[in-house]
Amino acid sequence: MRRNLILGTGLSAMFAGAALLSFFWVPFDIGALDIANKIKPPSGAHWLGTDHFGRDILSMIMVGGRTSIAVALVAVGIGMGLGVPLGLAAAVQRGGWLDEGIMRANDLIFAFPSLLIAIMITAVFGASAVNAIIAIGIFNIPVFARLTRGAALGLWTRDFVLAARVAGKGAVRISCEHILPNLVNLLIVQGTIQFSLGILAEAGLSYVGLGAQPPVPSWGRMLADSQTMISFAPHMALSPGLAILLTVLGLNLMGDGLRDLLDPRLQRGQR
Repeated sequence: MRRNLILGTGLSAMFAGAALLSFFWVPFDIGALDIANKIKPPSGAHWLGTDHFGRDILSMIMVGGRTSIAVALVAVGIGMGLGVPLGLAAAVQRGGWLDEGIMRANDLIFAFPSLLIAIMITAVFGASAVNAIIAIGIFNIPVFARLTRGAALGLWTRDFVLAARVAGKGAVRISCEHILPNLVNLLIVQGTIQFSLGILAEAGLSYVGLGAQPPVPSWGRMLADSQTMISFAPHMALSPGLAILLTVLGLNLMGDGLRDLLDPRLQRGQR
């Protein structure tokens, strides 16, 4: 039994399901303020309590999950969509000017953390979820480019690739028909890991005010709003903090389980 995969998938599915459910139903309207019931601890009416505006925290967690998941998912899509072709192209021209140019550009991006990239983008275009997506997505590009290039270089020396070259297939066709299909499993695992890091990055950007802006809920901003009240209302920080922790933990466990499942050489305890 692959316990990591089962537990990780369960945790991830729970939060993803709650985010999807929030499109159709939430326990309370997050736009309705109830000052008379602000900062209430968890109870039968409000399972996770209320915040400083009297809003139901469970409803905020559910709706905020949409923001975190959407930002991370699109950012990973940007990184994979641009990084994989760049990595394949660099592997084709190993040691050539294109390979060197792509790798040096990757080094340049790695020199700037996603938070710093977000600050630069925000200074020009303003703080928003879209700019957070761009910042995280840009940081994901070299991750997938390096991973793809490293794995593709090993595949270019395999017999089936040499046979394809003898058959007259060009580099682009070989990359699409032979190299890329053999990288799918590796990319799925890395995508899962980057997805979890994207959620963490989005929470960090929202925490410092560079992510989704009010009135759009965000787990990171919920943490920021609760930091001055943690001494007398710890539930306000505990709930979004646990949501971030369990979601990231679930995705990392799922990625670890997928790695064991998709790569027989890394299976543990199967012999």
